[in-house]
Amino acid sequence: MGTKIEVMISEEEIAKRVLELAEVINNDYRGKALKIICVLTGGFIFMADLAKRLDLDVKMDFIDLSSYASGKESSGSVKIVRDLKTDITGEHVLVIEDIVDTGRSYNRLLTHMSTLNPASFKLCTLLDKPSRRDSELVHLRADYIGFEIENEFVVGYGLDFDQSYRNLPFIGRMVNTDE
Repeated sequence: MGTKIEVMISEEEIAKRVLELAEVINNDYRGKALKIICVLTGGFIFMADLAKRLDLDVKMDFIDLSSYASGKESSGSVKIVRDLKTDITGEHVLVIEDIVDTGRSYNRLLTHMSTLNPASFKLCTLLDKPSRRDSELVHLRADYIGFEIENEFVVGYGLDFDQSYRNLPFIGRMVNTDE
């Protein structure tokens, strides 16, 4: 079975958008300390590139959520596999996510973070798929969005298919090359 990855969002487009997002975040949090929390594993490249462009007092932590057993379809339930290692009480928190799809992970994050008493909580996502949002979660929208995309399965720049393709410097769609 042959698979080709077709570029949807180039490395250059991503770099430009990351810089634009950093400028907005820098303005929004000017004079404040910011705790950025990366949702593993998909968000790590995006967080690293974004963090390098933040001109703020930044602290980092990581959380790992799981809703995929394997493949392309979510299991429907979101579990916290690895929780934060630091206290976020009274902190300005910006969660960095690779993609907001059905909204279930985002909703789980909102619920969990609200119990931890941050001073503020916002979400920054590289990709948003509003057409995939669960009907009861359609109101959920990230505070900072890199790109809005159609309902396609994408890989690259941290996003994977069965743990492959995360290292691609662009966002691509998988194309079956079998005749």
